[in-house]
Amino acid sequence: MHNAFSFLRLLSMSDRDKDIEILAPRHQLLVLQRKVGRPAFTATDRVCLRRAPPAPCGQAAPLLAAPPAEHDPAADTAT
Repeated sequence: MHNAFSFLRLLSMSDRDKDIEILAPRHQLLVLQRKVGRPAFTATDRVCLRRAPPAPCGQAAPLLAAPPAEHDPAADTAT
């Protein structure tokens, strides 16, 4: 029932209003992505992600595309 009302609402909207309806959440998502940043994966996270099933065809998996963290051998000898 909700979809029927949403469809009727779209019929009365101009193309400009529809574009704004799409762009506002997209802008909010971009702002949130900038604030959060990339996650820092641990070795355990990487093992779990390697064993996870692949993403369905046509869908990107942006978290899996993060480059591996560089290991600093100097940090091992500092302790």
